[in-house]
Amino acid sequence: MSDSPTINRASRVLVKVSPQVPADAALREEMRAHARISPAEQRAVVRAVYSYYRWFGWLDQNASLQSRIAHAISLQNRFDADPLSVKPEALAARAVPAWLVDEVELSAEYLRQLQQEPALWVRAQDEHYEALLRAQPGFAPGPEPATHALHYSGSRDLFKTDEFKHGLFEIQDLGSQIVGHACAPQPGETWWDACAGEGGKLLHLADLMQGKGLIWASDRSHRRITQLRKRASRAQVFNYRVVPWNGGPIPPTKTKFDGILLDAPCSGVGTWQRHPHARWTVTPTDVAELATLQLQLLDHVAGSLKPGGRLIYAVCTITKSETSAVAAAFGAAHPEFEPLPLLDADDHELTIWPQDWNANGMFIAGWKRKQE
Repeated sequence: MSDSPTINRASRVLVKVSPQVPADAALREEMRAHARISPAEQRAVVRAVYSYYRWFGWLDQNASLQSRIAHAISLQNRFDADPLSVKPEALAARAVPAWLVDEVELSAEYLRQLQQEPALWVRAQDEHYEALLRAQPGFAPGPEPATHALHYSGSRDLFKTDEFKHGLFEIQDLGSQIVGHACAPQPGETWWDACAGEGGKLLHLADLMQGKGLIWASDRSHRRITQLRKRASRAQVFNYRVVPWNGGPIPPTKTKFDGILLDAPCSGVGTWQRHPHARWTVTPTDVAELATLQLQLLDHVAGSLKPGGRLIYAVCTITKSETSAVAAAFGAAHPEFEPLPLLDADDHELTIWPQDWNANGMFIAGWKRKQE
């Protein structure tokens, strides 16, 4: 098995991975270079590469790379057949770095979730949800409150479907979709997506606003903004405006907003099921530095809210330092804000645990600026 085409292709990917080239980027490069291999073989290569990092702590680093990949695939197959075959103590010791125990509750359910292949979620545009659910095999409705989420279990490449090309849906994890619902933007409001990235959450906000009102979008990456514009064009979203902002204390506009979404840079620990390579690159120093940055960004955007305006803080991580600790520090430093209950619940903080939602881990906190 160690000389199979799948393992040989996976080994070509793994030798390209570095701190500058994450596993998903190396995989994309390999797939572009060998575009004629079948979809089934592409999935097999992806599975082999990600199995390697999920089971990295079990692998003999003195063995050949091909042998290590074959061993990882064998471990993944065994786990998939019986998740209880691996003890939680072994998962805690080998599936995640040792420092994580100080930041995350390492329950058996959470650790087992990390070793599974992630779910694929899409977000349908409001008007196309029912049609997609009826017409596309493999789609199943998602849970509340993500009213337009669809779980996909089919084998088609969704990026190549006409429905995707025409903007009827977006590939978007369930956790990210819940962030949009926590924002609860209303038609006609003015929002600021302060760290908009490639625009996934902005497109959701626009759909929830029924295309009415205005969303300001900023990100320090020109590449991401370029992708945002492309995605917005495909989805026929036009009620947004791009504005430069480097995250500093001077806001990009004097406009006061009804709502601000700060989807802040973070360690990404909540995505470790989907990006297992990151388990072995993120450090406690990264977490500490990012927590400082997150609090700074919250401080910098807070003054741009109208009285009564809502501030939503979101990160795709579940480390204590970047979630509840940041929220507590912001609340203590800003008496002009009061907690904002999220999603019809009593609490203004919500942790989306991967094992509970079959999704990326997320943390969301909300505040409302007091009336002057």
